[in-house]
Amino acid sequence: MKTLALAMAMTIFTYSAALATGDNTGRSGAAAVVTRLADILFMQAIRAYLDENIDAAESGWLAALRDQQIGRALVLLHDKPHQPWTVTELADRVALSRSAFAARFTQLVGEPPLRYLTRLRLNVATARLRSGNDKLSVIAAAAGYESVPAFAKAFKRHIGVTPGEYRRSRRKGGSV
Repeated sequence: MKTLALAMAMTIFTYSAALATGDNTGRSGAAAVVTRLADILFMQAIRAYLDENIDAAESGWLAALRDQQIGRALVLLHDKPHQPWTVTELADRVALSRSAFAARFTQLVGEPPLRYLTRLRLNVATARLRSGNDKLSVIAAAAGYESVPAFAKAFKRHIGVTPGEYRRSRRKGGSV
């Protein structure tokens, strides 16, 4: 793994130097290669960090991932954030009582399951608002909201601006 990482780092360095000096001769697609290799190198660094630290984690996201039941619940939430999850349904899916699931999730993740789900859904929505021109109804549905008004109300409450204001500020290069 370290040999692969070293080879990727050297390739990134070579292509980056060529891009920086404007010497792209014979290197069509150099920018795409550097970007992709950097992505792979980053993922390898994350994987190495997790391999080295996951057993030591006693609380927080790593501990939650390590926990068989809470880790499974996180996978369910991230795979289908648009689904109308309830604490009861999540608890049933991971074979825990509702109260035991809610307590363990909150202890390990640092917030209750439905608050986490709301934050996850709004992260999905902000990513779509930044990256595309989808209608709010499409974004609201992808984020798990049954109506645009419910989505807009939750968005404003948690993000501080309406979805439209957020999208416009991102297009102008601003931040919210």
